[in-house]
Amino acid sequence: MKPRLLLHVCCAPCSPHVVEKLREEYDVILYFNNPNIHPKTEYENRLNEVVSWAGKEGLTIIVENYAPEKWFAATTGMENEPERGKRCETCFDLRLTTAAGKAKELGIGAYGSVLSVSPRKDAAIINRVGERAGYTAGVKFLTTDWKKKDGSKATVRMGRELGFYRQDYCGCVFSLKERQEKAQKKEAKTIQAELS
Repeated sequence: MKPRLLLHVCCAPCSPHVVEKLREEYDVILYFNNPNIHPKTEYENRLNEVVSWAGKEGLTIIVENYAPEKWFAATTGMENEPERGKRCETCFDLRLTTAAGKAKELGIGAYGSVLSVSPRKDAAIINRVGERAGYTAGVKFLTTDWKKKDGSKATVRMGRELGFYRQDYCGCVFSLKERQEKAQKKEAKTIQAELS
């Protein structure tokens, strides 16, 4: 019998490669707790995609109530931090601390996250935060960098094959704003080039 592992997931596109690898050694239970995702319609899109995929894969999924106020309270004063900065570390801490606590509550000795599969995420920070939260809760954090060995490429390929909705920003209101500003600058450059 395989040991259980509680796996924090942020969205469906980041999950299939990681789950496929982990299922070789663990009985994987998905955990969706993402108060950072904004707006609520985006949260619902991501949640619905994960729940649908989990059902097709025969995976158990635990979903926490959407509580964006907790995320906004934790990140107050970090509005101008860049992606991969202090705000992201605080966001990881909020979600992974909750995941570690849920693993402890359920009697699951280990937990992990799909977060490090993203090329936009710093695996060293995720692992440091995850280990600290695990130590505090009394559970082991599975230290990984899922983007290595073409993990990110495999994730993108699998997501496409499965027809997943794929978002174009991390999730929080600030990453959405950053993405929109980049798109506007790109559009302005294109228009300027056409007029030249």
